[in-house]
Amino acid sequence: MIRVQTEDFDPGAELEAFSAGNGKVGGICMFLGLVRDYLGDDPEKAAQVRGMTLEHYPGMTERQLEAIETEARSRWPLHDVLVIHRYGRLDPGARIVLVATASSHREAAFQSCHFLMDWLKTKAPFWKIEHTEDGDLWVDAKDKDDSAAARWDQKK
Repeated sequence: MIRVQTEDFDPGAELEAFSAGNGKVGGICMFLGLVRDYLGDDPEKAAQVRGMTLEHYPGMTERQLEAIETEARSRWPLHDVLVIHRYGRLDPGARIVLVATASSHREAAFQSCHFLMDWLKTKAPFWKIEHTEDGDLWVDAKDKDDSAAARWDQKK
């Protein structure tokens, strides 16, 4: 299931509904992404982030997320997939994304969740603006994200 929305979500309630009634599920892996209050990799040296705005193209975004989900399902024996991605203005600490995968065995759940996040980060059409003490900054793609996504190209 794919949802792109402005509204917040309750991860516990989402996981409860996600796994309800399927006795074949032996493992669920989940990733929850939050808005940080700093830029870069070092919170001690970074500019203070006051918020983030995520933009997307309705319709195109959902189609791309569905394609990424389809790819995950073709690689691993999954019972279900859940992707919730927010857009709009978000404050530090706000939930941005929830990805959950369910499989009979933990390894498929772990790998598919990791794959989905790597591909969402690089292939999903979202654009981010971080609002800092020094002004607004568009978030550029990072080489480390491209490298993380590329490793899955080798494992088809």
